[in-house]
Amino acid sequence: MPRPCKHRCCRRYDADRVYKPRGVPMNELETTRLALDQFEALRLCDLEGLDQAAAGARMGVSRGTVQRLLKSARRDLVAAILHGDALLVALAPRED
Repeated sequence: MPRPCKHRCCRRYDADRVYKPRGVPMNELETTRLALDQFEALRLCDLEGLDQAAAGARMGVSRGTVQRLLKSARRDLVAAILHGDALLVALAPRED
């Protein structure tokens, strides 16, 4: 039986954001979703310049979790750009 997921402390935003190639209608594009915790890890490490351990402390998760979030977020971001997909940055809190 897996361990229960830890709550990840992330900055709150009002709404999701979508970035897409100019001139292509949204209904013709594949969509790549970047989750809130992935975006928060990118923001803390790449924008604010925190190391992974400090970002993990702010988010309430381990350094290894931050490392996995960064790896998956960067992979998804680059894939969306290279494939010409729309990038949905899911910033609004999800209702579970």
